[in-house]
Amino acid sequence: MERLRINEAIARTFGNTDLRRCCNCEGTAADMNRSVKQRILACLKGIATGDAVGKQTETLSRADVLRWYPDGVRGFEGPPGTPIPRYVGNAKREWRIGETTDDTEGTIAVARAILQDGDVRHTSVGRHLLECKKSVHPGVTSLWEFHQAGDPGRVTERHDGCGAAIRVAPVGILYRSDRLDDIVAAAREASISTHGGALAIAAAAATAAAVSAAIDGASPPEIIEVAQRAATQAERQRSDSADATFAEALRTIHADVDKCSELNPGAVAARWFPENPLTIVPLAVALGTVMQSAEAAILLATNVGGDSDSVASIAAAILGARCPETVNNEWYAVVEQVNGHDLVSLAEDLTGLRC
Repeated sequence: MERLRINEAIARTFGNTDLRRCCNCEGTAADMNRSVKQRILACLKGIATGDAVGKQTETLSRADVLRWYPDGVRGFEGPPGTPIPRYVGNAKREWRIGETTDDTEGTIAVARAILQDGDVRHTSVGRHLLECKKSVHPGVTSLWEFHQAGDPGRVTERHDGCGAAIRVAPVGILYRSDRLDDIVAAAREASISTHGGALAIAAAAATAAAVSAAIDGASPPEIIEVAQRAATQAERQRSDSADATFAEALRTIHADVDKCSELNPGAVAARWFPENPLTIVPLAVALGTVMQSAEAAILLATNVGGDSDSVASIAAAILGARCPETVNNEWYAVVEQVNGHDLVSLAEDLTGLRC
């Protein structure tokens, strides 16, 4: 049954099927019976599996994805723990099949800081981020500058990338979605060690709010609405202006994705290729609310390319919380085999703090 479900998701991803309808996960008895704990665990599993599967095509154009994977990416393309083919001999890191990146590493760091303090404090987040080792090189300026400073209390006002958004799911796990002020403030605390730009903080607030609402069992329209409100509030607080550039990008891309008749890798890459702050997280949140399967969203994002691991990770975090049964547990078993994260224990601990 699990293999059949995987194959069906693959067929939907590469066909012309409207992936919005690939899994009817709302409005059912199962939907009503999902527990907060199940949603939180599936959110974390979605992050890690999206990160690891998506890493295989990160930074590739859509054309290069097809060059490396003529049949498309259908999961982990090779034996777990062996180098991803295009990273063989890479001087910075030979990324392995099934290995998670700094996205998951940062998420776990924020979670550990929350478990330590019971809330979100940037110095504690910074202390745990300094223990992270992945992608710490001059090519990733935000992380490199932070690690070079070596100060857990450091605050930056620079950098608008998505490096904050990809690690803030634990903020959405900690706070219910009716505590929007707390979510926005905590998203900023989780961001400013490495990312202090208005767009980065808005993206983090939107992601945390979407995850929180999904855990609460909110409908997709409710999730996107609270994400837009969080982004608007965060950006205006950061910039001291009435601008809401990120929230507008989120609104526009979500509306476009929602009415797209062919939600497949080629169409997505042509219209919203994820390569900058105003496409990466807006696309991820849009997929997380328009689609209905974490597995299918991961496959779609991975086969698009660009910042594929970030899009897959954020979309699957939201969809894991919305539709826990759509997380691919075979992929998660590979992730645990390769990385040993023990996200089950982390989910249990975080569940007890949700307020």
